[in-house]
Amino acid sequence: MTTKVALQRFEETAAHYIHELDQFSLEQLRQKQSENEWSIGQMFQHLISSALYMQLRNLDQCLMPSQDPTVPGTEKTEVGVAIFSQGSFPPTRIHVPPSPQYTPEQPESKEQLIQGLHTVIQRMKDIEPTLEKVSKKHTVSHPRFGGLCAEEWFLLVEMHYRHHLLQLDRLKQELVREAT
Repeated sequence: MTTKVALQRFEETAAHYIHELDQFSLEQLRQKQSENEWSIGQMFQHLISSALYMQLRNLDQCLMPSQDPTVPGTEKTEVGVAIFSQGSFPPTRIHVPPSPQYTPEQPESKEQLIQGLHTVIQRMKDIEPTLEKVSKKHTVSHPRFGGLCAEEWFLLVEMHYRHHLLQLDRLKQELVREAT
């Protein structure tokens, strides 16, 4: 998938998330099914912060050849190769135990989530035109996928947002079940 196509798909997915927010009150966005589950709002917070503070930050590191972020021997893992050849994450649930470092905060407002999504959209639109000139030799390691170049970090944002649509659907169904 080209970065232009990925950007278009990302914008469509992000717009879908923004539209989905219309149907929830802040109370519903903060509602958790159990202590080990995220709320819908926390899932949104995760999407925003992982894009801004992990994926796009690592992409930015790939754009600085003078600081050569390449670590010798950092190649994609088998999982990384599979994810990028498929163009998506497998439709399986990934459960990370709650922890202060990983568990997202509850949102303060819907506006916070909408603004966060718009910030990610704008960053993606600003970055995409620069990617064709960037060397694929400059990589930053992902904990599971290995060394990723700027273009791959960019594509990862789109794949990650698309993957969480499954979680959003599941959380919405649980919210409806609980309301009845």
